[in-house]
Amino acid sequence: MIKAIFFDIDGTLVSLNTHQLPATTISVLEKAKARGIKIFIATGRPYVIINNLNRIRHLIDGFITCNGAYCFVGKQTVSLNPIPPEQLKIIIRIADKMHLAYTLSSTQGMAVGNFTKKTSEFFFELLHLDGEKMTQSLEQVLKQPALEITVFMTLEEEKYILSQVPDCNTCRWHPVFADITARGSDKGNALASIAAFEHIDLSETVAFGDGGNDIPMIRRAGTGIAMGNAEQEVKDSADYVTTSVDNDGIMSAFKHLGIISN
Repeated sequence: MIKAIFFDIDGTLVSLNTHQLPATTISVLEKAKARGIKIFIATGRPYVIINNLNRIRHLIDGFITCNGAYCFVGKQTVSLNPIPPEQLKIIIRIADKMHLAYTLSSTQGMAVGNFTKKTSEFFFELLHLDGEKMTQSLEQVLKQPALEITVFMTLEEEKYILSQVPDCNTCRWHPVFADITARGSDKGNALASIAAFEHIDLSETVAFGDGGNDIPMIRRAGTGIAMGNAEQEVKDSADYVTTSVDNDGIMSAFKHLGIISN
């Protein structure tokens, strides 16, 4: 029996091509909710830049944000795991020295560092964000618990930075940047925390994703589903591979799971 479903946003619920929720996805989510199934978002985005779910906000029971660093249900925090301040300083110092662009996210805002016009256009267009409205000063964000720092870096640069901050981990859902969070923060651990908070057994959970940062929750959930547009490693980690987000992937998987009829 399925009691809770966890969804990544970009490339899973929302198309990276149209930046929209497919109409079929909205329809089947409404049907799942009517059946008493809880719906949770599990994203690498900080909450302040989740700007593409307005049509289903009323259906959402809780959020996993910043790849598991901050999770909440309603107004109640389930888990909060900020980056240790001294290690954050090390990451920023290295990024500044190597001229690596980055975004820094807290519970209240997001700042950018070392962004060029090209980097800014790429990042904000990829996520369909208004950069001017979504960012604070670095000084403002540093006054709050830092949840995630996303650095534009190569795999070699990532390996070096990780060697300097043993209490952090990284994950990628795009080849040009990686998200750095406190060790232990990932979508799989966050899914387990929310399931425990809701008194739901892991066997009663389903997780949908398409990127490398979704693998921990796809493996942790009772049933893990990869989108048709997912990376091969994600598909290899899943119990079932559905069609792509642009080809009614959520609806197809709901039919496979028996949540809706054919």
